[in-house]
Amino acid sequence: MDVMTRSSQVKQPVQQSRHGGHIQGEGGHSLHGYIHPRFEGVASCFIKQLGIGGGALTVYHRNDPVVDIWAGVSNNRGDLWQRDSLGLVFSVTKGIVATLMHMLVSEGRCHYDDPVCHYWPEFARHGKEVITLRQLLCHEAGLYHIRDMIEHAQFIMHWRYMVEALEEAKPIHPPGLSHGYHALTFGWLVGEVIQRITGQPLSESVQQRLVDPLRLDGLYLGSASDVLDRRAELVNDSNYPLLRGRYPQLRRAALMALAKSATTLSHTVGRVCTRQAPYHHEDTLRSLGPSGIEAIDFNSPAIAAATIPAANALCTARSVAKVYAMLANGGAWDGLQMIDPAVLKEATTIQNDAPGRVIPIPLQWRLGYHRVFAWPYQVDRAFGHLGFGGSGAWCDPDRQLSVALIFNNGVGTPVGDLRLVHINHAVLRAVDRVM
Repeated sequence: MDVMTRSSQVKQPVQQSRHGGHIQGEGGHSLHGYIHPRFEGVASCFIKQLGIGGGALTVYHRNDPVVDIWAGVSNNRGDLWQRDSLGLVFSVTKGIVATLMHMLVSEGRCHYDDPVCHYWPEFARHGKEVITLRQLLCHEAGLYHIRDMIEHAQFIMHWRYMVEALEEAKPIHPPGLSHGYHALTFGWLVGEVIQRITGQPLSESVQQRLVDPLRLDGLYLGSASDVLDRRAELVNDSNYPLLRGRYPQLRRAALMALAKSATTLSHTVGRVCTRQAPYHHEDTLRSLGPSGIEAIDFNSPAIAAATIPAANALCTARSVAKVYAMLANGGAWDGLQMIDPAVLKEATTIQNDAPGRVIPIPLQWRLGYHRVFAWPYQVDRAFGHLGFGGSGAWCDPDRQLSVALIFNNGVGTPVGDLRLVHINHAVLRAVDRVM
């Protein structure tokens, strides 16, 4: 392993060639980067979770990067994952977009209980005039059935089309009455409000409000062509949200099986919850799978160039971990108070704790973030966001800890890939031993 240990100062990683052989198997990966000696067990866990493909992991503790490692390959050609490789993080993007909203609230430019139509007048149609920013952020707006809003998944690459589709959409239940994961629509709902408030494209807000002040080395939403050579591609069958097969009906059958298993899980969880949300697997199908989604090539330059603010940020793990390190530090970094502590406290307060109508487990939604899965460790105040295929990012203010994990070989659902949970356990073991 070409991994440097470190004490308190960040060191430059070992250089590696961009071209290398296709690395397979748990024992064949070369690990690169640096790690504090007390966190060596985290590196071992990361390698075990890697599989075919590649990834990166960064951990901040007490504002100090104690783990910054990467390994494996960045594409099916066998090119090695680099220090500056950008990974597609899917729904981890939502936490980044929510953080921008909290910054605007801190500046007094909006308030959580403001009606969305105050900033976006065209939104006030079909009963949506009462929907608030808070309800968008905690998935209570009732606007998650994307399959009913657009004819084909290809339209997710077109911002104006999606915004107009949401203007014409009708909530499937009264806002605030229930909650369902807005797997794709969250991004345009929150992102359009941000654009209306700032008067600039969402990608510019990311650059000006997060990348520049935090001096991030890679965080893009709507990526320019000049950064595409840094992009790690999804490998093998990870490129498609649904299973690939010779027969189209196999793909739907796979998602149906997932949804029906979620129904069983919902019933089990419901027995130990104080309140059971109504659930049917059709909610999952119509929210996660717009028609034609199996034909979308998430490795295409068109997807990278589009702004899909619930799903297509390209990031380094260290950039995402640094954003969450700022959140773990009370919204401050390097003497700059980026989010007011009172605003951050409200943003990270649980808004609902029942199983949802799309993902029928209690995700304990905050405003744009959800709970962290790390049982049996106590992480009651921790928050973050998982992504499809195993990526995820979160922080724990009580431990001044943040974690960001990126893979390019994930399959399954946002809550069906348990690799981040294993990483969480390894990180928390190391942190609690240090503390």
